[in-house]
Amino acid sequence: QVQLVESGGGLVQAGGSLRLSCVASGRTIPTYAMGWFRQAPGKERERVAAISRSGDNTYYADSVKGRSTISRDNAKNTVYLQMNSLKPEDTAVYYCALAPAGLLVGRYDYWGQGTQVTVSS
Repeated sequence: QVQLVESGGGLVQAGGSLRLSCVASGRTIPTYAMGWFRQAPGKERERVAAISRSGDNTYYADSVKGRSTISRDNAKNTVYLQMNSLKPEDTAVYYCALAPAGLLVGRYDYWGQGTQVTVSS
């Protein structure tokens, strides 16, 4: 009933930028808190950023803080992750997810298929 589709990934050189998008469809009204995660081969999944229902509250992992910006456009049912000054360590599959119970509870119930980000040195 809920579908999330990520896009915007690709191959970029170190120091470059990417803008990831996640479009939600289905029973997404009312809006939910959302998060971006990433997972690289052989590594644990990491929460990169998150945003509240209203968009007024955001979270960033230390690994991307200062380089990334999460935002949302509720009219378009879309959440974005702008990533600048990309590093090879940012290489991973990036997923967006919905947290219907809010960020404090931290339960992400719906996930997208992921989009690959590859940063070359």
